[in-house]
Amino acid sequence: MRRLTTVFLSMFTSCLCCLTFFVSASAQIDGLYPNEAPLDHRVVAPSEYLNSPLGQWHLRHDQVNGYLKQLDQHSDKVSIEESGYSHEGRQQLTAVISSPDNLANIDTILSARKQVKAGEVVSGPLIIWLAYSIHGDEASGAHAALATAYYLAASQDQWIEDALNQAIILITPSQNPDGMDRFANWVNSNRGYSLVTDPQSREHQQDWPSGRGNHFFADLNRDWLFARHPESQGRVALFHRWQPHYVGDFHEMGTNSSYFFQPGVPERNHPLTPKRNHQLTQELAKFHQQALDNQGQSYFSEQLFDDFFYGKGSTYPDINGAVGILFEQASARGHAQASTEGGISLVQAINNQFTTSLSSVKGALALKKQLIDYQHEFFNQQKKQKQPAAPKGLLVSANQDPARLEQLVQLLRQHQVNSFVLNKSVKASGRIWQPQDSIFIPLNQAQQSLIQALFDNRKQFEDTSFYDISSWDLRLAFNLTVSDETEVSQSKLRAYSTLHFFDARQAEIPATALAVIIDWRQTTAPAMLSELLQQDILVKFAASPFTLNNGKTAQQFVAGSLQIPLRQAKKNRQSIVQTLTSLARQHRVALYSATSSASVQGIDLGSPDFKTIQPVRPLLISGEGTVASEVGEIWRYVDHQLQIPISLSNSQRLRQLSLAPYTHIIFAGGDYNHLNEVVARKLGQFVTKGGVIIAQKGALSWLNKRHLLQTDVRTPRYFEKLVSGVGLTYAEKKRIEGQKQIGGAILKLALDEGHPLSFGTGEQHLSVLKDEAIGLSHANIEPFVTAASYADDILESGYLTSEYQRELSGTPAFIWETKGKGAIIGFTDNLLFRSFWLATEKVYANALFFSGMATPTYNRRHD
Repeated sequence: MRRLTTVFLSMFTSCLCCLTFFVSASAQIDGLYPNEAPLDHRVVAPSEYLNSPLGQWHLRHDQVNGYLKQLDQHSDKVSIEESGYSHEGRQQLTAVISSPDNLANIDTILSARKQVKAGEVVSGPLIIWLAYSIHGDEASGAHAALATAYYLAASQDQWIEDALNQAIILITPSQNPDGMDRFANWVNSNRGYSLVTDPQSREHQQDWPSGRGNHFFADLNRDWLFARHPESQGRVALFHRWQPHYVGDFHEMGTNSSYFFQPGVPERNHPLTPKRNHQLTQELAKFHQQALDNQGQSYFSEQLFDDFFYGKGSTYPDINGAVGILFEQASARGHAQASTEGGISLVQAINNQFTTSLSSVKGALALKKQLIDYQHEFFNQQKKQKQPAAPKGLLVSANQDPARLEQLVQLLRQHQVNSFVLNKSVKASGRIWQPQDSIFIPLNQAQQSLIQALFDNRKQFEDTSFYDISSWDLRLAFNLTVSDETEVSQSKLRAYSTLHFFDARQAEIPATALAVIIDWRQTTAPAMLSELLQQDILVKFAASPFTLNNGKTAQQFVAGSLQIPLRQAKKNRQSIVQTLTSLARQHRVALYSATSSASVQGIDLGSPDFKTIQPVRPLLISGEGTVASEVGEIWRYVDHQLQIPISLSNSQRLRQLSLAPYTHIIFAGGDYNHLNEVVARKLGQFVTKGGVIIAQKGALSWLNKRHLLQTDVRTPRYFEKLVSGVGLTYAEKKRIEGQKQIGGAILKLALDEGHPLSFGTGEQHLSVLKDEAIGLSHANIEPFVTAASYADDILESGYLTSEYQRELSGTPAFIWETKGKGAIIGFTDNLLFRSFWLATEKVYANALFFSGMATPTYNRRHD
């Protein structure tokens, strides 16, 4: 072990002149392994590869990958596995470390792992996955991963040899390549030769958007369950490929902290997680305690963090037959920083993460039989159940939106959940479930627990404080109709096929067609509309519903449905038809050919209530004051899904920026109080001349203060005063503070169905996920401004204190205020929450495409 000791000692020496409060790194490692063993000098140490001590500079992702490939080249104990690429094209690699015999037998081992979910008794090595730095600016994990990988590959200590014979250890150093590089470049470019521990130094204060999120600023540690980003999709696939027994999830927390490892707050474990999981977590904790005690490192457990939301890296394993453990290290957010704990350096943080990485291996091996038995029992519960001729499960409909149904099926497949399409109609739960619009998810399958978690809609909780959201019910997030537990005969089921849903809906456009109609309820219709506009094809939308006759049956179309006239001045008919059929196939959008302008009911195709849609040229405000994750969600939706070029500009530049090129200016949530009256007047002129502002959450407060938005805004401070602490003891203060926070509750909205913002939703009600106490006053609000209000029976799932429920019920949630020729559209919630809230995506598309009319037809004022 002398080489590893030398590596860390040199790191410590480089910091000693500035940081007298740091514990010797070499002493920490010697304390953990007092009996040193020789190292295999054929294996290149991180310091040799980097040509500098590990921790002297923050690693870039290419350096991490380069070192893993070096290990693979020089050690017969290491192989490399790829799990896809990031948004920016960075390769995601995992080191697979085990004995040479195990690695030579890897195909057989992986084949056996496929039987785990079948409830079979699977022999073979224990699978341990150590995953680091899913937040790009929590860098100590990635550095510790290289030290851990090196030590496992190079050490000839007997316990390491035994460990590699008994286990396969997966090490993923960087789970967020794009964010990690953003952070590393920032910190390294602001590091001097003399380390600066001042927390106010530029090195410790990242510019917006920081390195926490990925390319679209998404928190990838909240994306495990819905896997909206390629990094997450690769990570989830890796999990199910190996089906690990133990997962270590390594993070960083605030600088003025010590070290945390699970268990978290016991009252906040999700009820669907087996109690045996919690017991094993407690047993594993003893190994981390001993290891950190030997290092003299203080720590805590059973506080702050919880195991409730299954979309996190330490909790997703718990609903998938593994035991996940969260580790949180105080962060230097640079190379060294003063703190209330006596100071923290990247070197010290690396040592702590290295220490608990090895205690993870030791603990998991000591509990090998228990972990294997736990996983077997987790999946064996389903095997014990008999397979009936008519299995019980959930019928699911996307209400005539096959693209949304396909997204659901793809998500289920990612999580190894089986679903089937109906080949015959089924009557259940008071309705007919049609083959073209319904799938069946049997409950009697390996992932039964995960299915329950995905559709969980509980409202009662032992503890009402939440580290993350309190609900994520898939039926509400995707706006699905879901049956109660239903029996469906096997004869009515068959494998899901995308072609089954879409090919039957494609029809040739006859020569007699005057126009093509697109039902706006289809999820992918906005993306197709965007491409049509970019190709300079005239498209109109219906301001009210209508019904056409195709010669056989009447076809109803909702307001918002699109009309593409086939006779246009700028395009010839053949070109339009070719474009339509090509894009319809690409976006899987159903086309309807109209051979007459006359309707059976509602407006005719030549009606003035068919409004021409203008191209959208949006500007998204970013930078200071904005919530980066919300900016990223809007950016991803407009750019990636709607395929509209969207400009980003930092808020500080608004004063000198020309707004003439833009049709829409979009404000995510945030604090915009740094913008002055000059900017407000400029935005007011933009709207008066015909521009549209779309704003959400905190942005509404600033617009109201600057008299751009007339509707009064109720801020978090207003809501917090509703929860009284009168008569409570000091010990109960924490409970009251928890009630004041909104832990991601799902609320019901009542829609004005005729309002343009509601077009294509096909619903009287929609659900939103509310994670911030923001509201609007309904007092003195003008007619037709409110497009949606919070319903009287407001809470659909999760926790929201009764005081907030009463105050929000009946108040506006979507508003559309006219100002001159333009409009200001406001949302009290994030309609694109974490990019998985499909229920309200269409509302955002409506705000972009239908706001060119400035104001709803029925809301025009007469001079």
